[in-house]
Amino acid sequence: MNPTTTTTADGLDRADPLSRFREHFHIPRRGDGELAYFVGNSLGLQPKAAAAAVQAELDTWRDLAVEGHFRGERPWLRYLELMNAPLAELVGAQNIEVAAMNTLTVNLHLLMVSFYRPTTERPAILIEAGAFPSDWQAVESQIRFHGFEPAECLIEVQPDEANGTVSMQAIARAIELHGPRLALVLWPGVQYRTGQAFDLQEIARLAHAQGAQVGFDCAHAAGNLALALHDSNADFATWCHYKYVNAGPGAISGIFVHERHAHDHTLPRLTGWYGHKLSTRFQMAADFDPTPGAEGWAMSNPPILALASVRASLEIFRAAGGMAALRERSLRLTGYLEARIRDQLANVLEILTPAEPERRGCQLSLRVRGGREQGRALFEHLAAQGVLGDWREPDVIRISPAPLYNRFSEIDRLVLAVLNWRG
Repeated sequence: MNPTTTTTADGLDRADPLSRFREHFHIPRRGDGELAYFVGNSLGLQPKAAAAAVQAELDTWRDLAVEGHFRGERPWLRYLELMNAPLAELVGAQNIEVAAMNTLTVNLHLLMVSFYRPTTERPAILIEAGAFPSDWQAVESQIRFHGFEPAECLIEVQPDEANGTVSMQAIARAIELHGPRLALVLWPGVQYRTGQAFDLQEIARLAHAQGAQVGFDCAHAAGNLALALHDSNADFATWCHYKYVNAGPGAISGIFVHERHAHDHTLPRLTGWYGHKLSTRFQMAADFDPTPGAEGWAMSNPPILALASVRASLEIFRAAGGMAALRERSLRLTGYLEARIRDQLANVLEILTPAEPERRGCQLSLRVRGGREQGRALFEHLAAQGVLGDWREPDVIRISPAPLYNRFSEIDRLVLAVLNWRG
C-alpha cells in the first residue's frame, strides 16, 4: 500500500478504531488551530483524565489527611501495588517484576548497585556508542566509583551500518570479543537518536552466555514497542513515563527486575524503609526484610500525586487494548509516514531509522540533504507551520507519530509543509 493523498489519510483516520483515543488528550494549539505534535518521544501529551486523577488524591488528602494511607478508594500505603498490573502489561512482565519509583537515571544507579559487581577479571560495561549522555555518565561514574578506569572498562559498540545504526552481528561480535571481561551489558530498547529498536532477547542470551549481567534502558521503548521484558530474560530494566506513556514532565520512572531475583536477599542493594516487606514494616525493626520482587528496590514514601498521573495514563493504554493493538496502529502510522517521505520528499529527506518495521518503533529520524544548516532551517520552518518534531545534534530531526493521539492527516500536513519549504 502506498497512499499519498489527503483523501486517503482522512479515510484512514475514520476507519481506524483507535483514532478515537486522540479525544482522551489535550492537543496543544497555536492561534486558531491544533499543532501537529510529533514529539511524544520527548514529552507525551497530557491525558484529559490526569487532572482529575491528581485532584482525587488531593481530595483524599484534604478529607482524610494521614488516614489516606489506610482509607479511601486507593489507600496510599498500597498505591504501588495498584500500579503493578498495568505496568506489567505495558512492558510484558509479571506483576512481581515491576514497580514505579524515582526517575530513570536514579534507577539506573540503584539497579547497577545490584547488577554491576565488577571484579579485576570482569570490570567492563558494554554500551552503544552515542548512548544518551545520562546513560553514559551513569555508567562512567559507576566504573569510577568501583575504582576502575572508564578508558579501560567502558566499551562502546560502534555503528557498522549506513546511517549510524548497529547490526546484531556487531553486537554479537563485541559481546564475544569482550565476554571474559564483561560484568554488564547495558543496552537501549530503542536508540534515542536513530530510532533503531533491538532484539532484546537475543542480546540478553548473548550476554548471559558470556557470564555477564544484562540491563535495558527502555526510555524510548516503553509505550512504543510491545515489549516482553520477562521473556527477554534480562536481569533488569528501567524506563521513564513522560515520553510515550504520557504521564507528565519528570514523571516517576518504572523498573523491572526479573522474577529469578525476586527472593534473592543476597543481592547487594541500597535500601530504604519502603522496600521493606509491608507485613513487618511497621514493626520498625532495624533489620531489612525486602519486599519480594521489584518493590524490594523501593526506598522512600511514594509520591502519590505524581503516581496519579501515571495511573491515569495507564488506564488509557488498557482501554485501547494494550501495546499489541497500539503497536499495530503504530506500524500503520509510521509506515504511512515512510511511504510519503520516500514518494514525495526523497530529494529533501534521508531516513536514518531502519526500514524493517521490527527494527524500529514509531520514530523516524530524518536528515536533511544539504547539511546541518539546511536541516535546522527546515526544522524551524516546520515549527513555524505548527508541525512540531524535535532536533537532536548534530543534524537529526525526529518525527514520532504516537499511536494514541497522532493522525494520518497530520502526516499529510507535515509533508505539505516540507513541500512548501524553500530551502
